[in-house]
Amino acid sequence: MAEISSIAQRLLQFSPDAMLVVDARGIIQFSNETSSSLFGYRPEQLIGRPIKMLIPERFQARHGAHVSSFLRELSSREMGARISDLFARRADGSEFPAGIRLSPFTDGEQRFVAAAIRDVTERRSISDALVAAREDADRANRAKSRFLATASHDLRQPLQAIRMMNASMRKLTQDAPDLSEIVRHQELAIDSATRLLNALLDISRLESGAVEPQLSPVSLTAAFEHLAQEFASSAAAKNLQLEFSDTQVVMSTDRTLFAQLLQNLIGNALKYTERGYVRISQAAEPDALVLKIEDSGVGIPSDKVERIFDEYYQIGPQGAQRLGVGLGLAIVREVARVLGYSVSVASTLGKGTCVSVRIPRHRLLLETQAPAREVGAVTVTNGRPRCRVILLEDNDSVRVATALFLSLEGFETRTSATVADAQALLLDIQPGDLFITDYHLDGKLTGLDVLQQLRSQQGRNIPATLLSGDLQSMMRVVKTSIPQCRFLSKPVDTNALLSAIAELSAN
Repeated sequence: MAEISSIAQRLLQFSPDAMLVVDARGIIQFSNETSSSLFGYRPEQLIGRPIKMLIPERFQARHGAHVSSFLRELSSREMGARISDLFARRADGSEFPAGIRLSPFTDGEQRFVAAAIRDVTERRSISDALVAAREDADRANRAKSRFLATASHDLRQPLQAIRMMNASMRKLTQDAPDLSEIVRHQELAIDSATRLLNALLDISRLESGAVEPQLSPVSLTAAFEHLAQEFASSAAAKNLQLEFSDTQVVMSTDRTLFAQLLQNLIGNALKYTERGYVRISQAAEPDALVLKIEDSGVGIPSDKVERIFDEYYQIGPQGAQRLGVGLGLAIVREVARVLGYSVSVASTLGKGTCVSVRIPRHRLLLETQAPAREVGAVTVTNGRPRCRVILLEDNDSVRVATALFLSLEGFETRTSATVADAQALLLDIQPGDLFITDYHLDGKLTGLDVLQQLRSQQGRNIPATLLSGDLQSMMRVVKTSIPQCRFLSKPVDTNALLSAIAELSAN
């Protein structure tokens, strides 16, 4: 026992922590050798002295109350967990942040407290640095989100004007083959710049955490119909069959993000398929609905499958043209994460690829199985009733370019640059007229505010198309479906705009 006691004493004396034992009166009864280097007092200078001599004066009043409370409810604990910014005082009057661990014990009728004390200056510095780094990161994320919100609108405005001017030039040069070919190449360059801008902004928003899903009921049938319309021309240009299964599934999801996920998967399948088909189908599993996007394209080597969701990574056959920057599937990965879906890939080189999206069953609101629909069941009509259009656009270049395009398409177009001008024009709006407006306007009102005021004044649902350079943010504000209203993202695809006009003016 004596040998063990001797070892224990040596452990206490030369512990890496300063060790003090204090009685119920707050008098130091024991001090080890480590205390000397920490406090600057020799052990004999501390024994018999009150513990408050080691406490800065500003903490002494609180210290007495904490000691009394501690002795009433004895338990081992970290003082730093109860007292913020805890400091101790050295013999020379200097202070240091202290980490103190208290352990009560009794000896006969007497109560004591053993205190292990450590200088936590370095730990505090690291903690402060981590807090500062987190605050810097939060500020950077907020700044990034603000930048992206602005960039999404402002960077797309010039592209919108260029695209509209290109569409007008295409109309004017259709009888001049040489000029028409130049305009076609210009259109391809505009499309490429648009895809790049959209991808860069989308992946930045998703990774910054600026996107939160807004769940609402979404009909898979309606989603498939819109996708079929959107990609019909791309599939036809390569003589590919674009097939969508019939479905009556209604699910709870973010409408915009879900569409974005499927757009990227279908677009990627069409890009790497030269003959055959791209097929979108569904399969029911006990715990999920699985959407499958299958193609008869080039396929992916087995050693590359794991990398296809990496940013800026592209794979294709030797000598294949580089298309985009390799962000489409990275966006799919981030959107799936935000929505709580999982995505897997199976592929055979030279035969095709199947991407499966697993949607948890608790997100399904209604599900019945139906046979596959025949190719071409969804078509886009070329009939375009020539209604009168009232356009509200505060960007001069975009307004002029859009008005020129619409005029060349045969629409009587009246334009306004301000809300006041638009309100004056809208006083004369007639049945059959259509209102087209930018969502983000200079001033307090949005394009949607103007539309809602107009509908309230007219007592009817004036057909309207809202354009936005930041469609995702706009849809999060709108949240609910608005009758007789279409929402399009800038830069607007001219065929999509004409299709929206035809749909709204036909009702």
